[in-house]
Amino acid sequence: MKRYDLIVVGAGPSGLSAAIEAAKKGMRVIVFDENDRPGGQLFKQIHKFFGSKEHKAKVRGFKIGEELLEEAAKAGVEVSLNSTVVGMYQDKEITVRQGEEIFHYKGDAIIIATGAAENMVTFEGWTLPGVIGAGAAQTMMNLHGVKPGNKILMLGSGNVGLVVSFQLAQCGCEVVALVDAAPRIGGYGVHAAKVARTGVPFYLSHTIVKAEGEDHVTGVTIAEVDSHFQFIPGTEKHFDVDTICLAVGLSPMSQLLKMAGCDMVDDPKRGGQVPVVDEYGETSIKGIFVAGDVSGIEEASSAMIEGRIAGITAAKYLGYMEEAEMQESVSSNENALDGLRQGMFAPKNRGKLIEKTEEGIDISINLLKKGFVADDEIERFPGVTHQVGVHPVMECTQNIPCNPCQDACPKHCIRIGDHITALPAVDEFAKCIGCGMCVASCSGQAIFLVDETYEPGFATVTIPYEFLPLPEKGDKGYGLGRDGSKVCEAEVVEVRTAKAFDHTNLLTIKVPADMAMKARFFRG
Repeated sequence: MKRYDLIVVGAGPSGLSAAIEAAKKGMRVIVFDENDRPGGQLFKQIHKFFGSKEHKAKVRGFKIGEELLEEAAKAGVEVSLNSTVVGMYQDKEITVRQGEEIFHYKGDAIIIATGAAENMVTFEGWTLPGVIGAGAAQTMMNLHGVKPGNKILMLGSGNVGLVVSFQLAQCGCEVVALVDAAPRIGGYGVHAAKVARTGVPFYLSHTIVKAEGEDHVTGVTIAEVDSHFQFIPGTEKHFDVDTICLAVGLSPMSQLLKMAGCDMVDDPKRGGQVPVVDEYGETSIKGIFVAGDVSGIEEASSAMIEGRIAGITAAKYLGYMEEAEMQESVSSNENALDGLRQGMFAPKNRGKLIEKTEEGIDISINLLKKGFVADDEIERFPGVTHQVGVHPVMECTQNIPCNPCQDACPKHCIRIGDHITALPAVDEFAKCIGCGMCVASCSGQAIFLVDETYEPGFATVTIPYEFLPLPEKGDKGYGLGRDGSKVCEAEVVEVRTAKAFDHTNLLTIKVPADMAMKARFFRG
């Protein structure tokens, strides 16, 4: 039996973060993961993260994964892949299947960071080939370069459903509809808005009746549901699709903790069966800690911070840190974690209808029900202003923990302030130079540069653009509104790419002057 100071189960963002912190304190650490590569979900995540600099804001998920792996290697963390932990016992002994053999390991402390598994829903035809989870779609697209399908219906409007829908469009798939049984969108409005302006229709208070096809999916029927989630007769809608993608939530993979005898609780707000833990992530069994989605479903940024806290407290538990040092380190991480747990999407607000922003502005009902802010609603938000010459227009309308735009602007045109969830506003005394750094840095692709006085009768709109093929200067097409409908003719007048933009291209289109505040996407 091999022995380590610390055993970490799961090489995702939380597990690697925990291992790094512990190894930095001189502990002998091993991480087990059942997959053939470490990093967990990070390497599927090609989008830019939210938060602040400390939270890896505006950095793409796979880059964060690369940074964590490099940091773990430097710290001396041993990572064992293709190693499935099949048993854990109260004396901190685990059994691991590696190949065709079972090995025994013992740790003086254990951190469980096994993450979560995708939920499924059942409906007629749900076992047909072509019905897949959103995570599987991401794996196919972003890890293996394979299109999951050609015409796809997405079920689920949480952040996963919204992000994957956008990535499906980037992959060249046609997302025919985004459907959710809930009466309002569950994820960030900025994620919904970037999907809506590509032309994807939202069907809230709808769900799948049946998948159609003999040996694979050839179509799908959805229908509206009432307040009790029962189908309303006569509301059926049919779509020709070859793929149905499900993004209906996650459940913590807490089986090892149950096996070890840790106290558990059924908490729907945290995703299901989760361990009872103290403020440091320690379970009812001393020396067994948890981090990440296994203790409650949150974003990867939160999981990394929880991992660091678990690694630090495990080091203190085994005598590698003094109490004062541990408290100082944990406190700074808890402050960072608390920052991510603020705003409209804070854990305490799950399931609640928030009607006003922190600033007292009415939330866009159209955004919650249709995925985009209506033209007659957008002007109420502080980031939407009118000026002579080029200026930023920030269509960030919900209080989410994110502020990279404030740091990105070299002229300090954008201000959010000390409270990370505040809506961005424009400093009327600062002069925009049109560099586009704010547009490229926005994780929600919610910032545009507008020149309402470009030339007589015309304006320009600079939009973030992450699709291929990239349009060229002189290309003519259409400007699409926030709902994805054609609102005007448009001509590409400039295309900018730069290393600092991190693969977000800036596309400047010329549109009629009265479309400056309406055209938000380009289609050739």
